[in-house]
Amino acid sequence: MERDVAVVLSGGAINGILLELGFLKRLRESELWPRVGAIYGTSAGALSGTMAAINRLDAMEEFMLLLQPDETFRAHSLWRLPLLGSHDFRLPDTVDERLGDIVEITRELARSPIEVIVFATDVTDDFHSRTAADAYELSYSSHEASPETMAAALFASAAVPALVLPRPVEDRIATDGAWVRNFPLAHAYARPGVELIVSFRYLPSYPRAQADWMPRVRRRLERFSKVPPVKALLAELNEAEARVGRDEPAHWGDMIARLMRVAVQQNTVVEEAVASERDEALAALDSLRSDVDAIIRREGGRRGDRVARAVADRFAEARLPFIGERRIPRIAVQSGAGDVSLEAGLRRPTPWPDEAKRALIARGYALLDEELAVREVA
Repeated sequence: MERDVAVVLSGGAINGILLELGFLKRLRESELWPRVGAIYGTSAGALSGTMAAINRLDAMEEFMLLLQPDETFRAHSLWRLPLLGSHDFRLPDTVDERLGDIVEITRELARSPIEVIVFATDVTDDFHSRTAADAYELSYSSHEASPETMAAALFASAAVPALVLPRPVEDRIATDGAWVRNFPLAHAYARPGVELIVSFRYLPSYPRAQADWMPRVRRRLERFSKVPPVKALLAELNEAEARVGRDEPAHWGDMIARLMRVAVQQNTVVEEAVASERDEALAALDSLRSDVDAIIRREGGRRGDRVARAVADRFAEARLPFIGERRIPRIAVQSGAGDVSLEAGLRRPTPWPDEAKRALIARGYALLDEELAVREVA
């Protein structure tokens, strides 16, 4: 069977990966699964797509049901923040302990008939190709990159920069791919031979930044308020608490988190808008060709057929940006976590209950099931 289906998975942290797990479980059960030739994923989508491509979704589900917040990102002591970021990136060690060595996983992935392409953001301090449209985008294919490179890229794609430092991938320094390509839809459209795209896009809802640590720190410091440096720090803390009351960024970490939300949501919206506009342009062009051909043949008299052929040739020669592309049908699922949203990366995260995790997996499964049912009826 020809592998003419491409799957696109967005980033989405813990909520996204659970929803995508259910989505992929339903896709695996469908008649489309043997046709899947490529999975494009960023961050959560890269990890879930990898496990789907090596047929280990059941192991992934077991892993996710056991997973707790401090096994993904563990908060550093406050004094370490300026040097190490706010959190320790625990996820690579947790994967190694429970799913197996990541290089062995990517070695298995290289043998899979399904190619997985993951995306990361290049933050290397140099000037390579900075004029190119994709200058800061890194993409790695499981059929082209070495297993070692692919392993590094998977974790770099999920390294949330508001929490942890970037990671080396070959000669690049890389971080979360969501900054530049949160939803890699365009790459699936550009893949030769793709006849259908099946996509999942996570719709995030962001919690307010935690600032409950500031009053605690302030109370402790007030015992030393007559010491000039402490007095100055107390003044800064008071100003930060006032900013929280005005819904302004409390500190630089909060500001970076807000900026990342803007970048992620903007590049995602643009990705889908470009795809939709291109499909609309191609549809309009097809309609125009048909209408012009009909008018010429109807009104052109004896020369109508000859003129119609000449006009058709001229259409074929046109070098419009979307010429040479084609409309590709898409089964598109998008969803947020709803009332069972789980969060990661907070300084005092609450445990992730099994019930909520299972609900998110079931939601992802049901959403694709609904779309597949609509497709069968159509």
